[in-house]
Amino acid sequence: MPHVDMQDAKQVLELIGREGIELVDIRFCDLPGLMQHFTMTSEGLDEDTFKEGFGFDGSSIRGFQKIHESDMILFPDPTTAFIDPFMKERTLVMNCFIGDPVTRESYSRDPRYVAKKAEDYLTASGVADQSFWGPEAEFYIFDDVRFDQTQNSGYYFLDSVEGIWNSGAITEGGNKGYKPRYKEGYFPVPPMDQYQDLRSDMVLNLRKVGLDIEVHHHEVGTAGQAEIDLGFAPLLKMADALMLYKYIVKGTGMAAGKTITFMPKPIFQDNGSGMHVHQSLWKDGEPLFYGDGYANLSEMAIHYIGGILQHAPALLAIVAPTTNSYKRLVPGYEAPVNLVYSQRNRSAAVRIPLYSKSPKSKRIEFRCPDPSCNPYFAFSAMLMAGLDGVKRGLMPAEPVNRDMFEHDGDAGPVPTVPSTLEEALDALEGDHQFLLEGNVFTQDLIDTWIDYKRNNEAKELSLRPHPFEFYMYYDI
Repeated sequence: MPHVDMQDAKQVLELIGREGIELVDIRFCDLPGLMQHFTMTSEGLDEDTFKEGFGFDGSSIRGFQKIHESDMILFPDPTTAFIDPFMKERTLVMNCFIGDPVTRESYSRDPRYVAKKAEDYLTASGVADQSFWGPEAEFYIFDDVRFDQTQNSGYYFLDSVEGIWNSGAITEGGNKGYKPRYKEGYFPVPPMDQYQDLRSDMVLNLRKVGLDIEVHHHEVGTAGQAEIDLGFAPLLKMADALMLYKYIVKGTGMAAGKTITFMPKPIFQDNGSGMHVHQSLWKDGEPLFYGDGYANLSEMAIHYIGGILQHAPALLAIVAPTTNSYKRLVPGYEAPVNLVYSQRNRSAAVRIPLYSKSPKSKRIEFRCPDPSCNPYFAFSAMLMAGLDGVKRGLMPAEPVNRDMFEHDGDAGPVPTVPSTLEEALDALEGDHQFLLEGNVFTQDLIDTWIDYKRNNEAKELSLRPHPFEFYMYYDI
């Protein structure tokens, strides 16, 4: 099991006593990427329980154990402790690693353990001793959401006071008319931006639980699309932070009478919600991506990009892992579908930001991921792809400095992302050796992931009639 520093555990116990906390919430991440939890009284937590852990039924968790091997154990990570800002009673929260109660070994399908192994592999590789991550997770703010699927019906309905479709609605107190037009939400001041204060509340709550926040703003979509950017952090710490970010954003929205979704494409014919991921490698406190090459990139950075682009079709099964993801990854809505790289260019799958000339700010931005991913798996997979590029000296095609959304084919064929989750899963099935290096991902985890996504998501969606099919075919 991952080592627990008992000094950290003692500090958590001291915090519980000092703050008079009576409840402790124990959390862990399931396979698709949702936090699960149970709550105990603080008297049940002592130094021994940090070593012995807490049992739970692994067969009831998506993608984990079968019924005949259901007993699993959770080991709290004291470095993740925070006081929940929403719960009525003061409650301390900790994330956990997952283990086998018989062998006491770490669980190969535990997302947090995969992230830790990825960090260990990076250090052991000698290429670098630290990676830094900066995801930009977008989301929508709605007032009402309804959906259902039965044998004889199927529908969804979304609504937002800020949605442009409500420009003609009769509302109590009068319609004030300030609603961003489709694809024009980036980023006018209030009153057009109706969620300035709500996003500020989210930021303050995020800061309360220890997260570093850089900026918040309205995003391109109507109906309250938003973005709040986290300050960069190491891989496992950032994956924890992103899970906490989603929890705090959703909770703050719910407290304000709003519902938040990180679905990649909830609205037809407006921008989807992506999660551009900034990443860089460091060693001995020095940045490794700065150099004298294209866009001031080092040779290592170019090879890292080569790995990302080489393995991108397989990566997409992990970093854009839902059927809905591929309704975002289409031309015309700022989603990168072309597997090329470029400086400044937001139509490329990999962008090199040029905001700063400082070597410490030199990084790459992979723009294909979305916030429906499991960040522990997603960050780890991207790191492994990039490192494979560095180790093998992979060279990407020449950078593209034109608008790829208006690509006319004159420059020859350009590789593109998979068009469906099924295509991405097929790509992962055929290209995952790079993930198995250092036993970061195991064959069992890859097989389980592909099987779960195929049978529980892609196949299930394919079985259901779609409302638009009635529009196209009912009178045939």
